Amino acid sequence: MFKSYSISMSRLYLCVPGMALVLVLSLIAQDKAPDDTIKVDVDLVNVLCTVHGKNNALIGGLEKGDFHLLEDGKEQEIKYFTRETDLPLTIGLLVDVSGSQERLIDTEHRAASAFFRSVLRPKDLAFIISFGKDSELLQDSTSSPKLLEEGLKQLRLNVPVGGLHPGPVPTQQNQAGTVLWDAVYLAANERLRSEAGRKVIVVITDGVDTGSKKTREQAIHEAQLADAVVYSIDYSDPGAYGGGFVFGGGGGEAELKKMSDETGGRVFKVDRKNTLDDIFKQIQEEMRSQYAIAYSPTNPKKDGTYRKLDFKMANKDYKVQARKGYYAVAN
Repeated sequence: MFKSYSISMSRLYLCVPGMALVLVLSLIAQDKAPDDTIKVDVDLVNVLCTVHGKNNALIGGLEKGDFHLLEDGKEQEIKYFTRETDLPLTIGLLVDVSGSQERLIDTEHRAASAFFRSVLRPKDLAFIISFGKDSELLQDSTSSPKLLEEGLKQLRLNVPVGGLHPGPVPTQQNQAGTVLWDAVYLAANERLRSEAGRKVIVVITDGVDTGSKKTREQAIHEAQLADAVVYSIDYSDPGAYGGGFVFGGGGGEAELKKMSDETGGRVFKVDRKNTLDDIFKQIQEEMRSQYAIAYSPTNPKKDGTYRKLDFKMANKDYKVQARKGYYAVAN
């Protein structure tokens, strides 16, 4: 039996990362009676999602009964559900500062600064990583807009030795051009795996990777293990690629779409109709319009296998944006 406390259950389950959720509550001495115990289900899977209707409009006001969640084709019982829009949030901002982004860095700095000022609340955290020939943590997790602004001021071109414009194709003189996948892996593994609450990675890049030691699949895998949603901002300078043709890297936007789709995010493209500021506003709206769902899987084995997730909505005109699956690992 649960004893009533002032903390809502929806906030409790979201404040524990991973699948094998072991929740230990240390009760304040004066409130604890000899027979006071709190028991919680420790094998919950957490899924964050947004719902879109016609014209991609965000849908709010839905109830638990509007969602049907399947794991490997088998429907699961949703145990906890919340529509709260102010659950704790940790944002990792990853900014491409390779040679192809040289003329975009000032705009990225300004727009990201405005984004942090607008989206962060006192209980939220954010960190900044830049990546070019290597990855660099410019600001560790903080809730201070001032510290984040100082971190953004450190954004500067990061290219291999041999010139400011080595080009997108790795050569003998340019062995590491842009380590996009390494940066995503780093953010998920070293900064988000141990964080509680909702976790989001926002990547500003043209999607071209020419030097990572990690693969795209490894970056996605690590983001999934961290329960992190990846939003990708496809921001490119056509002049950096001879008028728009991108060499190497596997093809920019398609690479980003794969990563974002698998983790429950989206790809936004900066163009004449959508400025970087516009896209940051859209991401903010999505992050504040998420539904939080938790369930105990009918397959309790923690064997490291990948479990596919699928949503069916009561209203067939609605489309759920959520991660495609998770790895059943023991924490």
